[in-house]
This record gives sequence, structure tokens and C-alpha cells, in this order.
Amino acid sequence: MKLRSTAIAAVLSLIPIGQPLMVGTSAALTSAAVLLSVPEKVQAESAAFYYKRGIKKHRAGDYSGAISDYTKAVEINPRYANAYVNRGVAKRKLGDNYGAISDYNKAIEIKPRDADVYFNRGNAKGKIGDYSGAISDYNKAIEINPNFADAYYNRGWEKYELKDYYGAISDYNKAIDINSKYISAYKNRGIAKENIGDMKGACSDWRKASSLGDQDAAKWVRNQC
Repeated sequence: MKLRSTAIAAVLSLIPIGQPLMVGTSAALTSAAVLLSVPEKVQAESAAFYYKRGIKKHRAGDYSGAISDYTKAVEINPRYANAYVNRGVAKRKLGDNYGAISDYNKAIEIKPRDADVYFNRGNAKGKIGDYSGAISDYNKAIEINPNFADAYYNRGWEKYELKDYYGAISDYNKAIDINSKYISAYKNRGIAKENIGDMKGACSDWRKASSLGDQDAAKWVRNQC
């Protein structure tokens, strides 16, 4: 038995799609904005308009409409990293994982130190069965943000898909160290332990997941423990 947690979707929903093009309070950003020429200002404002409208459509579930607006934003401003990220998320929602990967690639070219973009690309790679590529992206996300619990969790999932059960358990351990109430990590760690014949450990994890409210884990405890 195996389960991919809804934590992936939850994390994606938390990506800051509502951020404007330039976020920050530093003097450098403020000064740069002041120095923009009038045409550049118009372009930036136009790109932001389509980007923000895309966000509204995205949140309303109109992913095709959102993609259209994000596309217009990047046509106006080809360096609009967040628009590429959000377009990738919308494409993933529509099942276009290859298109999503292409957009995440572009965002990474612009923002190579953004852990969330590597996380998203890793998720899309996992969806197409590129588990090794997904692990590589999660490695990068963790390198940038060592406390990225969901990246450890997802990396554990991909290792499980590759039948590296001990590696999966190690990653679930790390996710739980960071978030002691990570229900899916307990549940899936139990599944990995079951696969290596450690039913005592599996039942312990499922009991913990059950105590946190997971009904599947509660059923497994009743039937297998």
C-alpha cells in the first residue's frame, strides 16, 4: 500500500502567487524603480496587470484563463519569474507536467536560489516518472532551505518509488524532525517500514498517524497490528 500525500498540493497553494513583480523594502529596489524610464514603467505596470488578473483566475479555478494572462505578462516582461512559476502551477493543475517543467526551468534561470521552484519542478518530474530527476530537484531545494519539511517528504516518496525504502525512511525521519505532526510522513514511513519487514515500526507509525486523525492509518492498525 502506498499513498501520495495531499501535502504536495497544499504546499503549492502556499506559493506566493499574489506577490507583485518586485517585492521588498530595501533602498536598492526602491531606487531601481525610480530610475525606470516611462516606457519601462508602462511595461512593468502592464505585466503586473495581467499577472494579477491571472492570479484571480487561478484562484477561481480558471487555469486556462490564468495561463493566458501569465503568458501575456511574460511576453511584456520576459524576466517575470513569478509569472513563469504560476503558469507552471496552472499547467500542472491541467495535467501538463512537461509544460510546467519548461516554465520552472525558465524561472530557475531567472531565480536560481528559489527553493520553492525546485520543489515544484521536482513534483512535476515525479508526476512523469522521472524519480531521479525529482530527487535531484529536492536535493537542491533542501540545499537552499535545509528546513524544507515537504521537500524531505517528497524526496522520501520518490525514493520509495525507486524501492529505496531505507532512504525513504531517512527522509521521512527528517520531515518529522522538522514537523512533529506531519501525518503523511508517519503514515508513509510506516508503509516503508512494512516493506522492509519492520511491522512493529510500521504499526508504531500508523498509531501516531491515527492519533493525529488519519483514518487510513487507524484502519491499518485495526487490520494489521
